[in-house]
Amino acid sequence: MTRIAICAPSRSITSEDAARVSALAVDYPGLDLQFHPQCFFEHGHFAGTDQQRLDALVECTNDPAFDAVWFARGGYGSNRIAEDAIARFDHAAQDKAFLGYSDGGYLLGGLYHRKIGRPVHCAMPADVRRDGGDAAVRRVLAFMAGDNAGLEPGLDRRPTAAFNLITLAMLCGTPLMPGLAGHIVMVEEVAEYLYAVDRLFFHVTAHLGGIAGLRLGRVSDVPENDRPFGAEAEQIARHWCDRHAIRFLGEADIGHDAANKIVPFGLARAARS
Repeated sequence: MTRIAICAPSRSITSEDAARVSALAVDYPGLDLQFHPQCFFEHGHFAGTDQQRLDALVECTNDPAFDAVWFARGGYGSNRIAEDAIARFDHAAQDKAFLGYSDGGYLLGGLYHRKIGRPVHCAMPADVRRDGGDAAVRRVLAFMAGDNAGLEPGLDRRPTAAFNLITLAMLCGTPLMPGLAGHIVMVEEVAEYLYAVDRLFFHVTAHLGGIAGLRLGRVSDVPENDRPFGAEAEQIARHWCDRHAIRFLGEADIGHDAANKIVPFGLARAARS
């Protein structure tokens, strides 16, 4: 039995979300999902106060009965607690998979920097709300049950990391930023103007010297500006990669959508090993 603790380092989910995910998990009898009560807390924007979110994350991580910690939802907030939480993780964290994406990238990056556990970019329980969300959640449940069919298809023998673009930009220069030299770095973005995407690439590529290459996931729900920017997302990525002598390696099958594929940080492997 693989036991999975679910907590919300950023924003909350609803009991209906949890019920839908739990119903899907019935088809994976080797999995036991446990939603921490903190998932349903609300404090302004966040799933509880900083202290409540931090304590729940540490509780789930340091409990040796759990094999994985799955972040319930993104949004914003995990950066406020990430350093303090990671400092409190004990030996039980080393054997766990940590799963999420978007705002959860602050934690995934910090864990990878500290060589703690097995960070994994993948869908979260809140994605059950999306069109096709059941499939997104099932992809992760199957992965945690040992099925690697949901891995991003372009993964190879080189180490890889995947981030939301603005999350990676905010990580740069902080104690949570992992060393990514020699890695394939995948990025995706949602709901940003193209000029903002350009600005983010300006910053990010200046911090990615030595990577093996960059792949671009989906840049979706781009707002319409008062005038066309003049370049699409791939052109923007290629421009800044050229400026910093970074190899642009094409598309990645990740994004803020139900098709978001699974990317284990480092070399691809199962959720439990």
